[in-house]
Amino acid sequence: MKREQLTELLYQGLETEMGGTKIYETALRCVQNDELKGEWGEYLEQTKTHVQVMRGVFDALGLDPEAESPGRLVVRHIGDSLVKAMELALQAGPPEAAELVACECVVQAETKDHLNWELIEVASKALKGNEAKALKEAYEQVEEQEDEHLYHTTGWCRELWIQSLGLPAVIPPPEEEKEVKTAIGAARAKQARKDLL
Repeated sequence: MKREQLTELLYQGLETEMGGTKIYETALRCVQNDELKGEWGEYLEQTKTHVQVMRGVFDALGLDPEAESPGRLVVRHIGDSLVKAMELALQAGPPEAAELVACECVVQAETKDHLNWELIEVASKALKGNEAKALKEAYEQVEEQEDEHLYHTTGWCRELWIQSLGLPAVIPPPEEEKEVKTAIGAARAKQARKDLL
């Protein structure tokens, strides 16, 4: 394994989690649906914990969590841009439009976050000893929560958009009702929405 690229992945992972707290804090200012607000509040707290989990990985691998990397700077820029997009939506339009923008921003952030953790799992299997253990334990602590963040928010985003179009929507979305935590489960929940209307 290319050690330099593993280090880059970990710096991007830490930055994604740190930016995720700002994204959720801003998204909570945009959200209109009380159930989604509760869910995102929970995800914010989990994301704060994920920052600490990543810092634990940095301690275990002897990495400086304050160091910069080219990819980390890009991830920070994207996160800041998502926050700015939500702030613009709050200023520019009706609250429902800001909620849709927030959903899209959270889905974009969680897509990167989900990918990071999938790659951390792959890396953990290629390492040995304490490094492998640190990555594996971190992955096991957050993986199920990351799945939920991505799949449930994607469902919310879809259903809130459908509702905004004046069409029948399933609120809360089937991903929420079925407690989806896998890509297959998310696909099945999406298919089942017709039966829930």
